[in-house]
Amino acid sequence: MRIESAGRALMPALLLLLAACGKTEAPSAPAPAASVPATASAELQALYDRSCKACHAVPGTGAPLSGNAQAWAPRVAQGIDTLLDHTIGGYNAMPPMGACMDCTEEQFEELIELMSGTTFD
Repeated sequence: MRIESAGRALMPALLLLLAACGKTEAPSAPAPAASVPATASAELQALYDRSCKACHAVPGTGAPLSGNAQAWAPRVAQGIDTLLDHTIGGYNAMPPMGACMDCTEEQFEELIELMSGTTFD
């Protein structure tokens, strides 16, 4: 009976000790905010808002965030032809035609330049 009473008395202290020993992880740094230059034409901005923003402005989707040069660098290094092939044909989670069925190849290139901050020659 004494052991049972002692166990009950020690239980709160044990729970408190276990809670204090719990592993806590430092909060991860927030992903850089997606941004598009304010100089984009109204038409291009509308295409971006309609077809690109859902993935390229949301951290964690796997898509490089608009305006994040570091995320875009390995893709830009592949060249515009590869980026256009991936955009038009689809690649991994990127849907064919980038979910913009009425976009022209020129508009896709402008959108890629807008999001990546790179101008291709």
